[in-house]
Amino acid sequence: MEERRGGVLVVGAGIAGLMAALKLAPMNVTVLCKTRLGKGSATGWAQGGIAAAIGKDDSPSLHAIDTRRAGAGISDEKIVEILTRDAPARIEELLELGAAFDRDDSGELMLGREAAHQRRRIVKAGGDATGHAILRTLIEAVAAHPSIDVVENVTAADLIVENGIVRGVYGCDNATNATIACTADATVLATGGIGRLYRYTTNPVQATGDGIAMAARAGALLADMEFVQFHPTALAIGRDPMPLVTEAVRGEGAVLVNDLGDRFMLDVHPDAELGPRDVVARAIFEQLQRGRTVGLDARAAIGAHFPQEFPTVFGFCVSAGIDPRVQNIPVAPAAHYHMGGIAVDEWGRTTLEGLWSCGESSATGVHGANRLASNSLLEALVYGSRVATNVAGAGLPSRPTGRLEYRMRPAGADGQAQAVSDLRNVMYTNAGLVRHERGLRVALARIEELGAAFGDAGNELRNLLVVGRLIVDAALARSESRGSHFRSDYAQSDEALAKRSFTRLGSLA
Repeated sequence: MEERRGGVLVVGAGIAGLMAALKLAPMNVTVLCKTRLGKGSATGWAQGGIAAAIGKDDSPSLHAIDTRRAGAGISDEKIVEILTRDAPARIEELLELGAAFDRDDSGELMLGREAAHQRRRIVKAGGDATGHAILRTLIEAVAAHPSIDVVENVTAADLIVENGIVRGVYGCDNATNATIACTADATVLATGGIGRLYRYTTNPVQATGDGIAMAARAGALLADMEFVQFHPTALAIGRDPMPLVTEAVRGEGAVLVNDLGDRFMLDVHPDAELGPRDVVARAIFEQLQRGRTVGLDARAAIGAHFPQEFPTVFGFCVSAGIDPRVQNIPVAPAAHYHMGGIAVDEWGRTTLEGLWSCGESSATGVHGANRLASNSLLEALVYGSRVATNVAGAGLPSRPTGRLEYRMRPAGADGQAQAVSDLRNVMYTNAGLVRHERGLRVALARIEELGAAFGDAGNELRNLLVVGRLIVDAALARSESRGSHFRSDYAQSDEALAKRSFTRLGSLA
């Protein structure tokens, strides 16, 4: 088994991982990337932008109010204050690194508006290519630091734990299937989300909950696992993953209509199409369940300007034979973001010594039950920076002293691809936008069946089964509806349950 030794190991090369690596330099940092650098990360697919109170009519306190409202009463107040306070400084840092954010004719940053925001505070790049632009900026900055070593095409499999202390990760070389032990003085998990767990998702296929599953198996505390956000407007053209139609399209005035021409959101929420994501997503889902189809009508609001304002969405539409300048865009809800994950404190520290986490794999508590639009890239920036600050100032444990042994589980064995497909279908149907105890029990039973049949599964199925079990268990335990978690058998919120949930693998707390 090959062994690589480093100072700080960052697992994941999206916005959170790369920001942490940059802030840790000139320390010796190794970044593990599951694919080629710049590929496979949800960051590069992010269209909407970054929320930050930098407008003259805006303030961090207003941003905090909107964040808490979206969180449906259980956002961590302290973390909300940190996030909204630090946002302008993180935007300034990206500008200093060369991020080409969109500006108006006078040179001022252009600010967009998205659902549930009181103000225009969304900083964008390339219209709807913000994530791609930021990722490119960070990759160029990382390349300029000789102390940062990026190791591509390695999938992390399990944490290396010795005497209760995390000492790195075991990984698999994707090309050779060789096992690699990556040891470090500190380990940062920035492995992204869990979208692959659901049949319909906007996430890349690499979003298999690796970091959450690894941390769970090692005994880390997890939080808010039941809260999965479904984006209302994924492009319904039969692709997997589904291309995203950014919320900013609705922010600029596009409206939702069914195939009968009804603008149904007017009867659902006072803010209509700009209501909270969970409300809009469930309203669309209900239309689809009734046999209707749903389209996003941008003809009047954007029309001929669509290619310039939203070039990424326009390209997706045109590739499917749709011209959004004159046609409605077919949309459906898809799993988009996980508010839950590895429980961390205000510095990104997990409950395991030697382990930190940032980005979507972590659960800071800032998003509560439902993330506010464009707070995801922001949280990754803020926490990537805070993790680096804390790691740099920590008294780091020494590397492992014992003999390292690990058996990598075989990937792609017979039946595993079908098992993943079965799992994704049962999760979307029974643990998706609308949940009920009966359906959740069906999902749980299927997860147990698949676990018994594929006890030696490779990383993808193994991790998805762990995360699926954690989500279903947490959804069963929360006998109310709150934010993105909607139980049709408990359709109202229960103030006695207005609190975050914490769990360890196999034991809900």
